Parts: sequence; structure tokens; C-alpha cells
Amino acid sequence: MASLEHTPTWVVATVCLVIVSISLTAERFLHYLGKYLKHKEQKALFSALQRLKEELMLLGFISFVLSLSQGFIVNICIPETATDFMLPCKRDNHSAEEEGAKICKKKGDVPLLSLEALHQLHIFIFVLGLVHVVFCATTILLGGAKMRRWKHWEKEIHREIEKKLQQPNIEGKPLSFVLHRNHQGEFVRDHTHGFWMKLAVVSWITAFLKQFHDSVSKSDYEALRSAFVLKHYPKIPDYNFHKYMMRAVEHEFKRVVGISWYLWLFVIFFLLLNINGWHTYFWLAFLPLFLLLIVGAKLEHIITRLAQEAVSSLSNETEEVPTIKPSKDHFWFHNPGLVLHLIHFILFQNSFEIGFFFWVLVSEGFGSCMMERKPYAISRLVIGVIIQVVCSYITLPLYAIVTHMGGEFKLHGFASDVHESVHGWITQRKQHGGGDHHDPDSGGEVEADVEVTRAAPNERMGSSRSMLRAAAADLDEIVTVDVVHGGFRR
Repeated sequence: MASLEHTPTWVVATVCLVIVSISLTAERFLHYLGKYLKHKEQKALFSALQRLKEELMLLGFISFVLSLSQGFIVNICIPETATDFMLPCKRDNHSAEEEGAKICKKKGDVPLLSLEALHQLHIFIFVLGLVHVVFCATTILLGGAKMRRWKHWEKEIHREIEKKLQQPNIEGKPLSFVLHRNHQGEFVRDHTHGFWMKLAVVSWITAFLKQFHDSVSKSDYEALRSAFVLKHYPKIPDYNFHKYMMRAVEHEFKRVVGISWYLWLFVIFFLLLNINGWHTYFWLAFLPLFLLLIVGAKLEHIITRLAQEAVSSLSNETEEVPTIKPSKDHFWFHNPGLVLHLIHFILFQNSFEIGFFFWVLVSEGFGSCMMERKPYAISRLVIGVIIQVVCSYITLPLYAIVTHMGGEFKLHGFASDVHESVHGWITQRKQHGGGDHHDPDSGGEVEADVEVTRAAPNERMGSSRSMLRAAAADLDEIVTVDVVHGGFRR
């Protein structure tokens, strides 16, 4: 095999030109994509792109370490008996002895990892990172497309408000009461009709099936929106909930793009269990599918529980409208953020499955023993596609709206400049000993220490009616932050 000093210079220059051109093209594409997102004021997606660059940098560093240490790794010798168990495929011992004799001086020793195996591992890590990024982007694009369809429901609600504003004293009751009755009444009836819905088993089965058909209906959206607005904006019925929800999802998406340390441990663990005859990757394909269906059913069941609790809170003598009360108690361990971690794990696990499939297909071919039998391989691929579609088009939109039923206001639902201003102020207070607050960008919840409220229309200049007609974007800039523990106010 010729070394670089015996290779024609035109070959070296040509290969370098191709590699550098591809790398610069990719870098320029990401750069202009970032400029486009900043121009469109998509700061949350721009942050996700920055996170993506960090992951690519990590993959590049892993590649550098593997390339730098490959000479050392392939010269490590171990007894051949240590390589006779936990094999992904059966091997020919005679060929292993021949390879060991070329590198290892001691008879009976073999290399810890061959140069070819190290190269394949190198490719696998890059394929895994690439597939995970593509799957995350597909998820947010498909999920965002479905959530943008809800925008016309938001516009219909705003038109209804404008129409009712022409009648200042509707039925002798406040506008918020009339809207609340119209939006939540139908929702409660749909989710509580029939005696059988009171049974936990029936409500769970119904929730499980509903995620596949009309997972978020118009009455669901109107009622959950009404519950959120009544809790956080009782004097601003035309608050743009859809805009707030989309901002929050885009901000949380950057946490899903990354590959956390515990996910790398997960990869190492299942590479360890890829043993011939265990069919590990076939059974592993069912894990994200199972988790995804459980998460979807749980989110639908939370919607049902909100309706059931609204009905049970009423007495028989009253004519009040059932009131939906957002609460953390409906979520696992009273933590709405846990659902996002599960979605993150599901996406990564599915990326791992599909990435492993294509890596084996390209490096070893469809007939490889690691691909296992054709029915197993095809089943894994089909399951992976199903998981991607369900997670993108059903589970993510469900999470986007149901997570706001935890009773907390997400700071990153504000306009980006307001979010950054409040976040910067909280960080400044921490540095000056103003209390121990969580960082909203690190995945912690800022709501535990910061109470965020909006100024009511009648607290600003102009009448209530004129303020209600103002654009929701203007309302997004009215923010008051109370630091509960530190006693500061801004």
C-alpha cells in the first residue's frame, strides 16, 4: 500500500479539493440558513441551528480522536479467547489467527479492534448523528404543519370576539363568561357523555384510540385555549394563544436536536447487546413505539381528565358552566417537562434504529448477519417509519397544546426580545445575590421563582374595547416579572 510520499501530487490535490469543497459548501449552507432564520426573526429555530452546529462539532471531535488514536488502538493485542463470545456474527477463527499474526507478536493474541472495524465504527457515529438531525427536522416540520392548521381556529375565535364586542353587555354577563361558556361547554359534553366514560379503563382506551383520529378537535383547541386564557389573561380574551404556543414549541425544539450524554450511554449499551441470536435490534424497535403510544394516550387522557374534573366540580343546584382548571397533577410526577424528555428519547431511539439499518446496508449489504433475516429487517424499517409519522403528526402537536395545561406560563412563549430581556435580568439578579433562579435555556423551569403577568387593557391608555382590538403582538410586549423569593420587581 503506497504512502503519501509515493502518491501522485495531482491525486492528493484532487482529493483535498473535493473534501474541502464539500465541507465549505455545508458550512456556507448552515451560515446562510442561520442568516435567513435571523432575518425572519425565528430566534428559537436559530438557537436550534446553533445547537446543531455544536453536535456537528462534537462529531467532528470524535472523528478527530478516532483518526488520531487508530494507530494506537489497532496495535493493542488481547488473547483470542477474549473475543470468542458476545459476537454479533459467527466468524472464522482461522482468519482471525492470520490477522493476529500480522500485528501481534505473541502467539494466540489478536488486535483489540481491526482497522476496518474502526473505520466502520467511525462511519456509524456520523450516520447516527446525521439521521437524528434529519428526523428531528422532519418532526418539527410535519408537526408544525399540522399546528399551523389550527391558526384558522384562532382567527375564528378572534372574529367571534370582534363580533361580540359590538354588544357590550351580552346577556347581562361579561364577555369572558360568554366565551367561556361557548368554548368549554361543548368540549365537556364531548368528553364526559355516557356512564362508561367514568370508568378509568374505558377513558384510557378511548384516549388511546382518539390519538389516531382527530387527536385535537376544534372543540378541544377552543376549550384548552379558553382555559389557558382564563387563567393567565382573564381580561384579554383575544390573546393570540396559537402564536404563544408555536413560540414555545420552537424554543423547546432546540433541546430535542441535541444528543445528551445519557443517550450516548444508551448507544453504547445496545452496541454491547448486539449479540448473535438475540435479535436485539428487532425487539429494540418496539421500545420507542410502545413509549410513543403510551405518551399519546397519556396526553389524550389528560384532556379527558380536565373535562371530567370540570363536571365533577359543579353542584347539582348551580347553573354554572364547567370550568377547566389546568394543573400539574395530571402529568407524570407532576412534571409536564418529562413528556418532552420522553419524546426526545423516542426520536433518538428511532434515529438509532434507522441509522443502524442504513449503516449495515451500506457497509455490509442486505445479506449481512447483522441485518438478520429479511422479515426482521423490513419490520424494523416499517416500525421506524410509523414511529416518525405518529410522533411528528400526532404526538408533538398533542404535546404542544396539552403541556400548557400544567398551570404554568412558559417564559419562552414571549416574544424573543422580551424573553431575552427577562432572562438577562434574572441572570443579573443571580449574580448580585437576588435569589437562586433556574435558567430557562438550560431546561429548568423559571416559573417556580418568577411570576409572569400581563398588564390588563384597562391599565393602559385607551378603553377596554380599543385595547381588545389591538394586535396580539403588541400585547406580547406588556410584561411584569415578580421574583417571589428575592422580593424584587421589575
